[in-house]
Amino acid sequence: MRFLPSLALAGLAAASPAVAAEMSVTVEIPQLTVAEYHRPYVAIWVERADNTAALNLAVWYEVRKANNEGQQWLKDIRQWWRRAGRELAMPVDGVSGATRAPGRHTIRFDAARFADLAPGQYSLVVEAAREVGGRELLRVPFQWPPAAPQAGQAQGTTELGALSVQTQP
Repeated sequence: MRFLPSLALAGLAAASPAVAAEMSVTVEIPQLTVAEYHRPYVAIWVERADNTAALNLAVWYEVRKANNEGQQWLKDIRQWWRRAGRELAMPVDGVSGATRAPGRHTIRFDAARFADLAPGQYSLVVEAAREVGGRELLRVPFQWPPAAPQAGQAQGTTELGALSVQTQP
């Protein structure tokens, strides 16, 4: 009789729908041949249909500069700064991190990260700004929660390369 409760719990777990939705974002930072190269500051966030920020996913900046000097340049990521950045006290656990070298960088987010998002249409936005360089912003629309696998792409021209966004239900 000892096995009945554990068997019953196992049956409940198997019958319950699992929340396994996830998003995978791949951002390419191109290798630039310029006289003075600085890694870009990058912000990745989710916007609602009215272009208001719904969720900050990642902010890459120089986190180890003396006296938190890296934070003063976050305002150069202009669209993100106006929509969400100025309200944050950096660093933010699970969001902020160091700048990235040129190459492809993939980050994954599970459904728990999107728990406060109401079902609907959104855009994943990636903005990059580089000292002694330019700035660039890319958007990829997506539906949350995803009813079926979705894939979207955008292509940068200067500070960002290819951007791909994939969601799985």
